[in-house]
Amino acid sequence: MDSFDGKLAVVTGGGSGMGRELVRQLAADGCSVAACDLYPETADETVALALDGAPPGVRVTGHACDVADEAQVLRFRDEVLAAYDASHVDLVFSNAGVGGAGSFVTDSREQWERVFAIDFWGVYYCARAFLPLLIKSQEGVLVNTSSVNGFWASLGPGIPQTAYSTAKFAVRGFSEALIEDLRTNAPHVRVAVVMPGHVGTSIVGNSIRTLGMELPPELREALVTMDTDFREKAPVSAAEGAAIILDGVRSGAWRILIGNDAARLDAFVRGNPAAAYDYAELGKSMGATRSE
Repeated sequence: MDSFDGKLAVVTGGGSGMGRELVRQLAADGCSVAACDLYPETADETVALALDGAPPGVRVTGHACDVADEAQVLRFRDEVLAAYDASHVDLVFSNAGVGGAGSFVTDSREQWERVFAIDFWGVYYCARAFLPLLIKSQEGVLVNTSSVNGFWASLGPGIPQTAYSTAKFAVRGFSEALIEDLRTNAPHVRVAVVMPGHVGTSIVGNSIRTLGMELPPELREALVTMDTDFREKAPVSAAEGAAIILDGVRSGAWRILIGNDAARLDAFVRGNPAAAYDYAELGKSMGATRSE
């Protein structure tokens, strides 16, 4: 897909972070975009920002949708078709995601399953809803966001990441499994899986809000600082991450790594699978790579 001009795209999690930047950059390239988010006010903000930088004729709409609820995803699909008087879409970016429920042992089952539902079932439900519409296009691309935690299931010593990692491994596996399925049954449609490292988004604050976690005032203050630091001190900004994704889609890549940290970790895990969770070996390898 050399150009997004005149296309129709769907972006989930479009209210902030890379989702918002995908909407903005697609619109600037002449692509109409339907963006959904759990929080409709953030989707509306994205619409205003995207339209401000879009050429004449581009349309951008905002929609409320919890991607973990299939009925809401199907409603979102129907809203898109009605809003654009369309019979197909050209691009689908399943970008929505949250973190949390790091421990299968100590965190609540309710929180664990909520994180997994958003991060995997949301991708699955969107594929079920929108893949038939991609198949109706002349050329379609399904872009699913996994993570470095889709090939390395930890955040480091003492920091388990089970719900998120399990979901992101599932997203990666599902996406890779679709490669041959689409080649065989819908060769004009392809899939790409995105694996970001540390990208500057508001996932920390958004996750706490989405999971409805009640925090004492002192922890809320610390959370604000953590969320700001995660976003502003990241080696890759949300805008840069979105640009990497769109460049990957244009080039035909099926595997899109974002950030040097993702590339280094991917190389280590693939080259040393038995040592993937040997933090001493991992640290030495990552350090050696950085010094080169």
